[in-house]
Amino acid sequence: MEHIRREIPQGIIEGSCDPKFLSIADEFERNFRDRAEVGASVCVHHEGRTVVDLWGGMARPSENVPWTRDTVSIVFSCTKGAVAICAHVLASRGLLDIDAPVAEYWPEFAAHGKEDATVRMMLDHSVGVPVCREPVKPGGCYDFDYMTGLLAAQQPYWKPGTRNGYHMVNFGWTVGEIVRRVSGRSLGTFFHEEIARPLGIDFWIGLPDEHEARVAPVIPFVPSPTDGLGDFVLALLSDPQSIQALSLLNVGGFDPNSRAAHAAEIGGGGGISNARGLAGLYAPLANGGTLGEAKLVDQKQLARMGEVSMATHEDATLLLPTRFALGFMKSMDNRRRAKGDKDSVLLSSAAFGHVGAGGSIGFADPREGLSFGYSMNRMGNGLMLNERGQSLVDAAYRAIGFASNESGVRER
Repeated sequence: MEHIRREIPQGIIEGSCDPKFLSIADEFERNFRDRAEVGASVCVHHEGRTVVDLWGGMARPSENVPWTRDTVSIVFSCTKGAVAICAHVLASRGLLDIDAPVAEYWPEFAAHGKEDATVRMMLDHSVGVPVCREPVKPGGCYDFDYMTGLLAAQQPYWKPGTRNGYHMVNFGWTVGEIVRRVSGRSLGTFFHEEIARPLGIDFWIGLPDEHEARVAPVIPFVPSPTDGLGDFVLALLSDPQSIQALSLLNVGGFDPNSRAAHAAEIGGGGGISNARGLAGLYAPLANGGTLGEAKLVDQKQLARMGEVSMATHEDATLLLPTRFALGFMKSMDNRRRAKGDKDSVLLSSAAFGHVGAGGSIGFADPREGLSFGYSMNRMGNGLMLNERGQSLVDAAYRAIGFASNESGVRER
């Protein structure tokens, strides 16, 4: 590994990088110089070893606080991947049947038109409760019991399983409640005790107070006057009762920079980590389900995790084509859409993981023995990856011999 120290306008990039993967370091530097990065980290594991571990820029630019090796930030929907892994760990242990009716684990949910819902439908965003119909009380998103109670009492937007719509925040309460019912532990406790601690990763669903000082605050994306409005934003602005509007505005006042948000177990988008934590989370899944002494899933469960479970030409929430495995995003190529949002995430056909709002990502590619993480504090435009994260993913794939993504997936 080569030690990296590069000066950038925002401070310093530090860390280490295998010479074979130096193009990732180059793109990481370009993100700061040319793509308005403020503070960020990137980490890559390949064939059982860390080949990239870089961080740099500013964690709190207004206070001149640098992004250090141990800086963490909210990784938004990358948390969904962590929640999904909890469910798959339980399934691999024979404690959860992913194709079983939800009624077997959470009887209160299987009512009001949701009687035939299955766990699979919760994992692939087809269960029909992408948002809350009833106004969420102030601070409701920080109260796990309150949110699961709302969803159990709600009628679905469609018959479960008949279509899909991204459950932007609600995924953490649907799948998270299944984890809690089966394991007997809260979502954050189960994740910490059975996944994060055995793997030795700095990833939290419910951050203890003693780690709060390490959190880099989110810097919101500010659109320019020349940025066009996509279908999602147009729907949000035109109809306050639309799924799009409710997905962002009816969550009880979620503030990603508050201590309350960091402390709460918000599995749909409240996880706290960094690139090292994201790459470390997926490292076992890139290596047969096991890393060192930590076994997450068996080979059979790992094979199920990466298969497409639901795909559509128009996601009921995002209003663009999406492809989901059981709790994970697959490669999605919307670059050539004639109109509407063109948001994409370009991975190999074998890869699965999750993007977070603003552009963070964690994923595993079991075929290539690759796991990847990227986190940052300044959010970018769009609903999927933006140029910063995709450039790093592309560089990682080029480093192991992939040449093109013209087909919509990375290919050799």
